Order: sequence, then structure tokens, then C-alpha cells
Amino acid sequence: MGILIVTWVLFLLFLVIYARNDCPASDCGYNSFSIRFPFNVGQQPQNCGYPGFDLSCTWQGIPILSLPYSGDFYVRDINYLTQEIQLYDPNGCLPRRLFNLNLSSSPFMAAYSRNYTFLSCSSDLVTSNLTAIDCLSNSTTSIVAISPTLARAMNMCAVLVTLPIPISWPNENEVGFQSRLDGDLLLSWDLPSCSGCEAKGEFCGFANSTSREVICFDPVTGSRGLEIFRIIALSVVIPAVSCSVSLYCYKCVADMRARRLQGENNTAATIAPQPTTAVAVAGLDDSTIETYEKVVLGESRRLPGFADVTCPICLQDYRPKDAIRCIPDCRHCFHADCIDEWLRSNGSCPVCRNSPSPATLNS
Repeated sequence: MGILIVTWVLFLLFLVIYARNDCPASDCGYNSFSIRFPFNVGQQPQNCGYPGFDLSCTWQGIPILSLPYSGDFYVRDINYLTQEIQLYDPNGCLPRRLFNLNLSSSPFMAAYSRNYTFLSCSSDLVTSNLTAIDCLSNSTTSIVAISPTLARAMNMCAVLVTLPIPISWPNENEVGFQSRLDGDLLLSWDLPSCSGCEAKGEFCGFANSTSREVICFDPVTGSRGLEIFRIIALSVVIPAVSCSVSLYCYKCVADMRARRLQGENNTAATIAPQPTTAVAVAGLDDSTIETYEKVVLGESRRLPGFADVTCPICLQDYRPKDAIRCIPDCRHCFHADCIDEWLRSNGSCPVCRNSPSPATLNS
């Protein structure tokens, strides 16, 4: 009984430990992309995300990425294959945020970048050939972002700063470019490297709740934790449970036989001191037992007596080619080896306790 309890405790322990590793994809309610490893949103367990990739959600259901020293950005999209995240400014003025952008304390970097020179020009001097940044300009002053080469020819404007600015896509024209910089901020990351898993149609994540090892797993069959749990259950727990049940049943049968034999010995010891009384033999001899019907089961396992699938003595299911013996009158059947051993010590059926009638025995 102790082995069975320990086995089931281990079974439940495996279930609790590896169920924690299940990290389903999440979202903020309205975004069109899923949030999964290496990103982690608030309602997911901590081990479902990589350090530095924590997201939060606004009450409108918009994901937020907080960059150290640079503040909060809204997330428009995440590409797990190329390992890129697309951000935009909640206030609609990304150029102002770019002046103070600092990625040094985050796991992210600019996917592409280009040097821009910011000029402050009189609005009267900005012609149709220049594009002003609306959110930084006013009625008298226009702020433009152009290439350093083009800026050198704009001597009527004041140079504010020249900065490497992250851009969404590179442009082959590196001479006279200009931009409102009103697109999205495209950042990428190197670690953790999950593009290999994504290319195979798999997801990546931590191997378990205590390891920092990143591995791939098949999203169709569930999380890596559940996959490990299935392997352990099939290879260890299920055989252990089956073995424990068999040992427990065997012990029960052995104890039952021992108690009955002890009771019979006590009865014989009580009767023995009475010399005038004949001692009755409780069991049957082999010649009498052999008169009971005995058959060998076929593939159908059909019994000649009461239809049952389990021997009441050893509690094992009947199988084809098993030798079966049935008690006359009551027609209860058992494995031949089991009932023969029983009848040598007991003259009655172990199920109904009835003894065959003398007429049946004579016949």
C-alpha cells in the first residue's frame, strides 16, 4: 500500500511542476498579433518571458513597451521570425522622442539607422522642396530632418543636431534624403535567438521553470513542459502504478489465504484433544477435485459457468488458453490452479460458500 501511495504522490508532483511551464500565447485584448516568448505580459507567469521583454496593457487594450531612459512606446506589431518589434509614440510625435532615444540598457537595437541633420528654418524659407516635421514646427519656425550633405547647402537655417535615427527600411538614396520621421520605430533583438525555431514552424521558450536554457518546441503538441510530462508519465509513472497495483492485489490475496489457513489450524488444534471425536477433513482430495468440470478457454474467453472476466481468487482477468475449473451446482468458475489450492483446504465454493450436493459428487 505504501508503494502505491508514493507512486501517486510522484505522479501528482510531476503534474504540478510541469503544468507551471505551460505558457500559452496572450494578448492585450485588441492587438492583431500574439504576445509570447520572449515577451511576457502581466497575467503570464514570470518564466514565460525573457528578462527585459516585459509588456503591459493600456485600458484600451494596447500593448506597451517601456524602454529604460526613453519611456513608454505603444507596440504596433511583433515579428518573431525576423526578431523585430514595431513601436510608435502614444502622443503622435515620434521625432521628439528620437532626440533622447537611449537603447543602451535594453535588449533592443535599431534594425536600421541613418544620420539625419535637424534644421530650424524660418517658415517663410521652407519651400515645397522641404518637408517640415509638423509636430515640432509652428507658424514661424519649421523643423526639417534632412541628410547631412543636403544640410550643408542650407546655410539660411540653423543646425540643431545631427543624430543616427532608427528607420523602418533602408533607402538606396543616401545623398539628398529628407523625412517627416512620422513612421514607426523599428527595433530588433539578438538574444534570445528564436528565429531558428520560428523558421521551422516551432516556438521557443525556457526548458522548464527553473532553467534559463532556451529551446524549441512544437506548438501543436503543447508546451515543452507538457511534452516532458507526457514522456515521464509514459515511461515511468504509468508502469510504476501498474506494478504497484499488481503487488497490492497479490499481497491482499496472500494475506487472505494466510488468515484462512491460520483459522483452520486453530480449529484443528481445538478439536484434536477430544479422542472420541473424529477429526473431519475440511478440504477435498485431488481425486474429488478432478471430477469438477475443467475447460481451456478459447479466444472468446466464454466460461461454462457464470459469465465473468476476472478470477475471484487471484483477481486476474481470464485469457485465452487459461485452464478453468467450475464448482458443480453453483457453477462459479475460477482459474484451475487457484480453485484446486482452495479446495484442498476448503470444501465449499469461495464465492457463495455452498458445497456440492452428494448426488452431484457421486455423478
